[in-house]
Amino acid sequence: MPTRRQERISEFLKEEISQVILHKLSDPRLGFVTVTKVETAPDIKSAKVYVSVMGDDAAIRRTMRALKDSKGYIQAEVASKLSTRYSPVLSFYLDSSLKQSLHISQLLSEAREEDGERNSDQPED
Repeated sequence: MPTRRQERISEFLKEEISQVILHKLSDPRLGFVTVTKVETAPDIKSAKVYVSVMGDDAAIRRTMRALKDSKGYIQAEVASKLSTRYSPVLSFYLDSSLKQSLHISQLLSEAREEDGERNSDQPED
């Protein structure tokens, strides 16, 4: 269970990393990327940054590569705004939960449609 300090730093990192990606990175490989979650280690020396990327598999690979290549710059920008002894080393991970939830929603929608069609085919008593 993360401490309150970890939660505050994780939320701060999420906001700052999002701002750096949105406003300061000009890499053409970057697609539509959203920082969904940041998990900070208890010692605040490392942080896992989860991102969601819209697009096909090639766009996702390009965006993840661009983030990996820009990691040092992003860390330096965040470190300049962070008032802790250490600046966490960032690691970027693809967060596929959004894609999974969209797929589940689509499956549920299809199941409702099939159920509605079955109910309309049955004679009423």
